[in-house]
Amino acid sequence: MPSRIHARHLAAIAAALALALVACGPPSGASPSAGRGTLKVGLGFLPSVQFAQFYLAQQAGYYREAGLEVTFENKIDPDLVTLVGQGALDIGVADGTSVVPAVSQGIPIKYITTIYGTYPSIVFAKASSGIASAADLEGKKIGIPGKYGSSWIMLQALLSSAGLSPDDVTIVAYPDFGQGVAVQADAVDAATGFANNEPVQLELSGTEAVVLHVDDIVPLPGPGLIVGQTALEAKHDAIAEFRNATLRAMQVIAADPSRGLEAAIVAVPELASDRPTQLAILEATIATWAPPGGGPDDYGAIDQAGWQATVDLLVTLGLVPNPVSLDRLVEEIGVMPA
Repeated sequence: MPSRIHARHLAAIAAALALALVACGPPSGASPSAGRGTLKVGLGFLPSVQFAQFYLAQQAGYYREAGLEVTFENKIDPDLVTLVGQGALDIGVADGTSVVPAVSQGIPIKYITTIYGTYPSIVFAKASSGIASAADLEGKKIGIPGKYGSSWIMLQALLSSAGLSPDDVTIVAYPDFGQGVAVQADAVDAATGFANNEPVQLELSGTEAVVLHVDDIVPLPGPGLIVGQTALEAKHDAIAEFRNATLRAMQVIAADPSRGLEAAIVAVPELASDRPTQLAILEATIATWAPPGGGPDDYGAIDQAGWQATVDLLVTLGLVPNPVSLDRLVEEIGVMPA
């Protein structure tokens, strides 16, 4: 069933941020403990409130307490997968559906922790469109950045659940990510987007939105921490400590979102120009950290059955050129005791 955007999340997504994040390492004179070390972490896209848990873990000293010196870089998802596989980055945040084809093609990466337990990629439309389920997409114009990445995989999964394929709809590409504006202007009937982004903007414009979640169909793995095989072998303990410190920050922020907001503002000062908007975005993001029906105690867990269902789906869609097993895709390390 589609869900509607709650009023408290009706906030605009911040304009593209121009500042590049320069993450601080340990205080002067501090050094990583033996067996730990330095980590280069790719967060993806541009610095924003959606990375609040990483900023808080850095600023509150969670990484430093674990003997880690962490620096951040911001890259788009496809670049992160490549850079982590090459060892240029130790850890990255990348979509789980990007991992399967990459590993199938020989890129040596593994997914070690779930960050988005609820898949954030969605299809949205105006409520007045009459679209209320995947079956209603038949014959419609659907805006999408392009036939690649998580949004394309999600759309195919959503369509297949209703016995449809991309041939049953008209795909309109928006390489500049303008599909949200296209929905507002009625240039397309629906579009792909993220739960805390485009549909929020649509409702801010005064138009009721309807959202279709692929998690209602198949539990696709959302963005999480990925590591390269070389880094995993050489820095296993450091990576495990990074995972746990990050999850600790997520739990703190879930209990008190203002902690995450303040950390994000320290990292990206211009976010302070509209605190209510940024807080709403963060709250919407927090809502995706747990799996459907779950809570903070479930943060980070890897749904093995969901991953296998994803592999099976991607094979069906022809996106897995070579066979790949779960043990090559995922590995839970440094799991915190219950």
